[in-house]
Amino acid sequence: MNGSATITAALITLNEERNLAELLPALAWTDEVVVVDGGSRDATVEISRSHGCRVVSRRFDTFSQQRNHALQLAGCDWVLSIDADERPTPRLVSEIRRRLARAPENAFRIPIRSTIFGRPIRYCGTQDDCPVRLVRRGAGRWLGDVHEVLQTAGRVGRLKNWLTHCTIPDLETFLAKMHRYTRLEATARAAAGRRPSGRQPWIAPPREVFRRLIWKLGLLDGPAGWAFCLLSGLSEWVLAGEHRRAWQKRFASDSRFRTPSPAREGGVEKCLGSRNPALPAGAMCRWGNRT
Repeated sequence: MNGSATITAALITLNEERNLAELLPALAWTDEVVVVDGGSRDATVEISRSHGCRVVSRRFDTFSQQRNHALQLAGCDWVLSIDADERPTPRLVSEIRRRLARAPENAFRIPIRSTIFGRPIRYCGTQDDCPVRLVRRGAGRWLGDVHEVLQTAGRVGRLKNWLTHCTIPDLETFLAKMHRYTRLEATARAAAGRRPSGRQPWIAPPREVFRRLIWKLGLLDGPAGWAFCLLSGLSEWVLAGEHRRAWQKRFASDSRFRTPSPAREGGVEKCLGSRNPALPAGAMCRWGNRT
């Protein structure tokens, strides 16, 4: 990178061979690319090394810990945290170079524009996606097990240009992400002592659909946006089941933490049995610290 400020691109990966083949050439303008791999079984590590990246393998525990490890490995003045399915636009690259040449800020928010099911999505809550992604080395730390955020010290600016987020190309990808992230989120909730509610499977899904489809104007995104809003409601339903199972697994031996049935929570004394509602195994997609 030209100029006095140098920049490290920091990635965390797990089976990202398809994305890295396109992303890594788009990061050639940076001075260094650090990849923290969580145990990929595909060609992620080999592809990264073939592009000159510094690759470190670290067993996955939480997203924030993986990202913080990448921050610690960065050797440049600034660190750009980027996901494997994101791409910096040429205008964003030019803006970063210009702003970092004499930046009083310690970090910058970067807008993210998502492509879902092959269509650009501008609403559905994605319009609010502008996380801190560019930080001066030593001035930030990631917090949060699943929906992690970059906490920074000092002034935070905002860039005008954006990262493109090529996420969820098809239903199979959505369900795979849902399966992973919902279990991680449910485990984190149980570990934090957050008790599940019997109402959650019935309230959270329609509330999420309404939030994205109506409140966040998802209707304007067309069929791809409508599908995304409805599937987001499905994620909330699956999360409710995973949360209950994680809670029961963690505190099964302690009656103080047992969750009452939905019937008793609603004041109905009639016994409806102990069977939970049938919920598909799955996990909530990480629209990241984003939507």
